[in-house]
Amino acid sequence: MRIDILTLFTDMCDTVMSESIIGRARKNGKVEINCIDIRDYSYDKHRHVDDKPYGGGMGMVMAPQPIFDCYNDLCNKIGKKPHLIYLTPQGKTLTQERVKELARLDNIALLCGHYEGIDERVIEELEPEEISIGDYVLTGGELPALIVADAVSRMLPGVLSDDECFTEESHYNSLLEYPQYTHPASWNGRDVPEVLLSGHHANVDKWRRERSLERTFYRRPDMLKNAELTREDKKFLENLKSAE
Repeated sequence: MRIDILTLFTDMCDTVMSESIIGRARKNGKVEINCIDIRDYSYDKHRHVDDKPYGGGMGMVMAPQPIFDCYNDLCNKIGKKPHLIYLTPQGKTLTQERVKELARLDNIALLCGHYEGIDERVIEELEPEEISIGDYVLTGGELPALIVADAVSRMLPGVLSDDECFTEESHYNSLLEYPQYTHPASWNGRDVPEVLLSGHHANVDKWRRERSLERTFYRRPDMLKNAELTREDKKFLENLKSAE
């Protein structure tokens, strides 16, 4: 899979994407991630890409032409149009389900706005998918773009050592993850649950499933409507409801 990040801050994006699991995946050819500088497409000798907003107001707005040329040049280089995503607080909130869908694509391009945003006309012209990572405002689209790139990349074959690395995580199956423990078995008067020390895999799996259901029930009950629940799961949840 190829991911292109269209940004004013290529060093910032490339540094993050060169670390840890995603950095190793890039080196091993499991995912191609490129950081493209929108300033390279400015007609201004000072590489300006923004200007004051028409109608007045605070801040600056990114101009349409450098963004448009940047995306068109990318399309020409790879021979087709990658799926374009504009990171904006006005977009639909990113979900794990959407991450799974994006991971099935061959190419995605992530457009990072900055300052007060980008000229509306280039949004109308390119018609990107608009994605938000939450109901709050950041200084630019770089951090959201890195989150999307990370979330999508780790879903790709070979990026993680085992599919269970993500299939049992929070949100993947519309459930929160169960509690995790490591050595020592006793710490500050708190002991690891005995079932996890038993070596009985069926009991461990049952305990983990129930703790996952329990956490979701109390912390994010809204997620349960999309979860695939067995008869035993439903019975367990009914018992939790009865105990309230």
